Amino acid sequence: RSLEGLSAFRSLEELILDNNQLGDDLVLPGLPRLHTLTLNKNRITDLEYLLDHLAEVTPALEYLSLLGNVACPNELVSLEKDEEDYKRYRCFVLYKLPNLKFLDAQKVTRQEREEALVRGAFMKVVKPKVS
Repeated sequence: RSLEGLSAFRSLEELILDNNQLGDDLVLPGLPRLHTLTLNKNRITDLEYLLDHLAEVTPALEYLSLLGNVACPNELVSLEKDEEDYKRYRCFVLYKLPNLKFLDAQKVTRQEREEALVRGAFMKVVKPKVS
């Protein structure tokens, strides 16, 4: 669960962190050459926080996979999620990380990129506050 020590690998280009029980407290050091990151099947729920963090510390990121996390709304996580939920998620991720070429093992299309520019900011999923 600890990513301590990663800061020694500033030239790292690929990082696979699948199945590590990583949560919303995930903190990566600055990895300026990282182009591939997979975080499949972890415990990530706060998509916006993660994307803001990745935009800051991984400027070269082109491939990202978040399948199997609550933050990635698809049938792998919940039967209540559908294709529209997943499309909104992709639009929001591409709005936040416009340089991605692949998201969740699917190539990013020109149409998705254009939609993210226009509507991506409005695709954030807001959870109601629990009182």
